[in-house]
Amino acid sequence: MLRVVTLGLILAALVGIVFAVGIALAAPRAESMALHIELIEPHEQAASRAEQVAKALVLAYPQRVLMAEFRQPGGDRPADWAVLLRDTWFYYAEGRMLPEEYLDRAHEYSPIAFYNYPAEMPPWTAPTAEQGRQLSERSSERATSQPPRAPFFFETLYRSRNRDEAYQRVKTIRFLGHQIMVHSSILEVLSLVEEQIQAAARTDAQVRSWVNNINNMSGWTWRTMVGSQSRSFHAYGVAIDILPRSPGGREIFWQWAGPTWWSVPYEGRYHPPEAVIRAFESYGFVWGGKWLFFDTMHFEYRPEVFFMNGMGLSGLR
Repeated sequence: MLRVVTLGLILAALVGIVFAVGIALAAPRAESMALHIELIEPHEQAASRAEQVAKALVLAYPQRVLMAEFRQPGGDRPADWAVLLRDTWFYYAEGRMLPEEYLDRAHEYSPIAFYNYPAEMPPWTAPTAEQGRQLSERSSERATSQPPRAPFFFETLYRSRNRDEAYQRVKTIRFLGHQIMVHSSILEVLSLVEEQIQAAARTDAQVRSWVNNINNMSGWTWRTMVGSQSRSFHAYGVAIDILPRSPGGREIFWQWAGPTWWSVPYEGRYHPPEAVIRAFESYGFVWGGKWLFFDTMHFEYRPEVFFMNGMGLSGLR
C-alpha cells in the first residue's frame, strides 16, 4: 500500500551546524559524503543525531525495525539510543549501530554514513589548492586508515551475513529492459521506480534517450567498496549501477576521473536526467552524484536518509 510519509526535522535551528557548499572537508570520514554535510560539535547535538537516526530507521523499515528508545545496555555502559531490529537491540554507538556484545569493540569499526542529503544540488564551487591537497590525502587514506564500516545492522536487516546467505535473498529481474539481481525486499519499490521512469520517457525525450543509452547494469555482487575495507551496499543487493554506452566525454566515478577528481565541475560529470534521479529518490534511493566522492551511476536504497533530512517518500514497503 502506497503512502506518503514526511518527517519534518528542523535542522537549521541547531547551534553549530554548518552547510558546506560544493566541497566539505572538515566532515566526518564516511563512505557516502553528501555535498551538504552537517558538522556537529557539542555533545548534546550528537545525542540529538542519535535520536534522529533511530527514529528514521523505524520509519524506513517499519516491518523489521520495530521501535526506537533511549535505553541502558548491560554492565556499566552509558545509555544510548537504540532500535529493535526483529529481536535484537542495536545501539547508536556514535553512528555504528552495534549489538550489545560489540559495544566494547566500537573502536574497531567506522560509523555508518548517516548524512545530510540535499534535495537540490548546491552551486558548484571549485576547491582551493589547499582543499585539493586535503582531498588528495583523504582519497589515498580511505583504504588504509579507516577501519571497516560496522556491518552488523544492515547484514541483519537484509539477512546477509555472508555471501551464501546474501545470494539466497536476491532475485533476478528485468529493469528498464536489462537483467539485474537485487534483494527481494526492494522488488516492489524498484518496480515503482521503473513505472515512473517509463511514464516520463513517453513524454520526455531526454529520459527516453537516457533509457536507450543504457549499456549495462550491476546490482548484487558480494564485495567491498572500491578503495575501502567496508562492505558495499551491492553486497546486500540494494544498490544499482547504471552505465551508459557513452558518457559523452564526461566523468562518472571519482576514481575514474584521475588524480584531481575533486576539480571536475558538474558539467564535466555524466548525470542522469533530473526526472530519473527524482524517480529513484521518491522511493528511497539516494543518488551517488550528490556525494563528495561522486558516483553518478550509483543508486542505493537508503530511505532512512530521506526521513532524517525531512524529505517525503512516495511509497514504502
